[in-house]
Amino acid sequence: MMLPLLILSIALASVSSPIGMSRQALVVKTTSWTSSQGLLQRYERSSGTAPWRSAGPTFPVVVGRNGMGWGVGLHNQNGYGTEKREGDGRAPAGIFKLSAVFGYAPPGAYPWLKMPYYEAYGALKCIDDPRSRHYNRLVDAGSVAADWSSCEDMRRADEQYRRGIVVEHNPAPAIPGRGSCIFIHIWKNPESGTAGCTTMSPENLEKILRWLDPAANPVLIQLPETAYRQLRSAWELP
Repeated sequence: MMLPLLILSIALASVSSPIGMSRQALVVKTTSWTSSQGLLQRYERSSGTAPWRSAGPTFPVVVGRNGMGWGVGLHNQNGYGTEKREGDGRAPAGIFKLSAVFGYAPPGAYPWLKMPYYEAYGALKCIDDPRSRHYNRLVDAGSVAADWSSCEDMRRADEQYRRGIVVEHNPAPAIPGRGSCIFIHIWKNPESGTAGCTTMSPENLEKILRWLDPAANPVLIQLPETAYRQLRSAWELP
């Protein structure tokens, strides 16, 4: 059972803002911990201490089919509330670094990209087996010895990974079982919840990809509306 948000906010307010000096933020809010649909707003600022300002209109997104659970990211780990776990159908709640982007096209196909880019070729896998030493990592299955029983194909038969963003949830050293292979990518449709990723229309995803700049240390801030309101001041959220 989720503990009262007042208790949760007090526990998390004891640390400084986990956003640090980030100058770009994707803010995803849902109406509740169990909602699979939400809204995304881009924010930017001129420096790490300047006020945030919106960088475009809000648009719809889809998150985990079972809503959200606390993930492992830049925010304080406190033990309160439901944690995201491997295979639970929840998207991670919290604040997470956005480190790279990926797609089906070869490198150089998108000259407007600023972020580091991975081509999602056939041998590229994301390992979701908690027993693997490669857990929650992208690997070339043709060049490493397989020690996993399951993985995520990065070159899918559908269009959902045609373009995407790597979310640094549960980063190295990954905690076994706390969740893996979290991305922002193209949705199946506006109603279908995901296994844990955040999805949107291809048009809106391209707007984000054109906007993201690694020099701005971009982050994903993803929370239910009630948690966002409770933590906004302590975490210095937009």
